[in-house]
Amino acid sequence: MKRIRPPRLREGSRVAVVAPAGPAPEHLLDTGLAVLREWGLDVRVGEHVRERHPKLRYLAGTDSARAADLERAWCDPDVEAVFCVRGGYGCLRMVDLLDWDAMAAAGPKVFVGSSDVTVLHQAIGDNLGVSTLFGPMAATESFTGEALTHLRSTLFEPETVLRLSGPKAATMEHGVARGITVGGNLSLLAATVGSSPPPPDDAIVLLEDITESPYRLDGYITQLQRTGFFTGVSGIALGSWRKCGDPDAVYAVMADLLASLGMPTVWELGFGHCEDALTVPLGVMAELNADEGTLVIEEPALT
Repeated sequence: MKRIRPPRLREGSRVAVVAPAGPAPEHLLDTGLAVLREWGLDVRVGEHVRERHPKLRYLAGTDSARAADLERAWCDPDVEAVFCVRGGYGCLRMVDLLDWDAMAAAGPKVFVGSSDVTVLHQAIGDNLGVSTLFGPMAATESFTGEALTHLRSTLFEPETVLRLSGPKAATMEHGVARGITVGGNLSLLAATVGSSPPPPDDAIVLLEDITESPYRLDGYITQLQRTGFFTGVSGIALGSWRKCGDPDAVYAVMADLLASLGMPTVWELGFGHCEDALTVPLGVMAELNADEGTLVIEEPALT
């Protein structure tokens, strides 16, 4: 089912910044906040964004604090967009603490994040029926260069960035597919099997990851296959595989497990943990042309 598209941003839009997963490095956070303000946005920082969990230092504050920041931001009628500052780990621990009824009553918002935030992309799509943006985050080293240019265009002028393709995009399995975009980080998709619905029929699945060796990538994909995750999927767009070992070995895993499914598949579309990462809308209708290495969004991600 096609999801609700939130309104685009404009100069003066109020946006909230939250940390639902790992802690944000101070210097990167300050730099990212400055960028958002340079875009003319009215930036509000979540109360617990600069905190750390008192015992588990890989988390940005307690689970309840991180959930409260996100829920408060989404339910604020003056906030038009919610930006996640980084991934890491932690969204799985707080997603079930969110009041989805209250968030649904607040209406759609622009939501931006990637990596561990895949969990929240899934939950927002499933519970709120709102399309989201899988893109670079404010307190990461990738919040720079062409990645910023593409994110800004997606937020302010989404009709200008409907055709997505990266410099390394290549055909893994030929063909053309049309469907709603879903997915994100491979290991998080595997971690949510059983707690999240499978992709809708004719979905185009996006997959990427970081610091996972080829045999672990093999395990994640095999787990998804065994649960029927790819049943009804029409196409697959693969992103970056940074620090996942020998690229040839990663390609061999993907070709063996995914290309063998016989559906259009693109290698290295240009999103994920890579330089100049594309912002990819999730929950929108798109056409994946594996022969040309492109993903074309049928209508702007934001209204």
